[in-house]
Formats: sequence, structure tokens, C-alpha cells
Amino acid sequence: MTSKVTYQGELRTTCLHLRSNNEFVTDAPVDNNGLGQAFSPTDTVATGLASCMLTMMGIKARDLEVDLAGSTAEVTKHMAANPRRISKIEVKMTFPIAVSDKHKKILENTANTCPVHYSLHPDIEKVIEFNWGE
Repeated sequence: MTSKVTYQGELRTTCLHLRSNNEFVTDAPVDNNGLGQAFSPTDTVATGLASCMLTMMGIKARDLEVDLAGSTAEVTKHMAANPRRISKIEVKMTFPIAVSDKHKKILENTANTCPVHYSLHPDIEKVIEFNWGE
């Protein structure tokens, strides 16, 4: 087993990662009857894309002897109705370092082929922006 999710009531869950014992809370968003006091389940999906992209880039960057520490990703999730679903995820990635064009191409390709990217439904539009330092 990977995790255990417990419904707390009031549209809130507690999510426990079994191996590490780390925990986070989800809350239904305000626009879907919730309090919006924590990540919603769909927020975690959209955020998971950015986290996966940065993680996979970090693995490849280590092989290339490039340090991506301090890099960030800003995530915007868009919802659609009928059925209610994620329709678009925008990820704006910012890297505090300059790298060669060759390394940019390798690292950006790595990001765009991460497991979460491949796991998301093809109908979800993904808009990815890479901003490299100079």
C-alpha cells in the first residue's frame, strides 16, 4: 500500500503516506461546497504535475552536473463543468541559472515526459512555460 486516506467529515480528508508517515489534508474548494482551507483533491493532481516535472528534471540535471536548487513552478488549475473535471493545467517554471541550449532541450523534454504528464487524461490541456536565468 502507498497511502491511506481518511474522511474527516465536513468534506475534508487526511492523507497519510505510509512509508514516511508524512501527512497532508485536502478540503473541498469553496466553489464546490467546501471551506477551501487546504489543497483540494484536484489541486493535488495539478500540483503533482509540477512536482513530478521538477523531480524528473532534478534527476536528469544531476546526471548533467547541473544544480536546479531554488527552481520553482507556479501552478494554475482550471476546472470545467458537466462533468466537473480539470480542463487545463498551467505550469510556469522558473530556473535561477542559465544552462546551455543543449541542456535546456534535454531538461525540458525530461519535464514533458514525466510519469504524471503521461498519466493525465489527454483532454486536459497542459500549458508549460520554462523560464531560464541568464
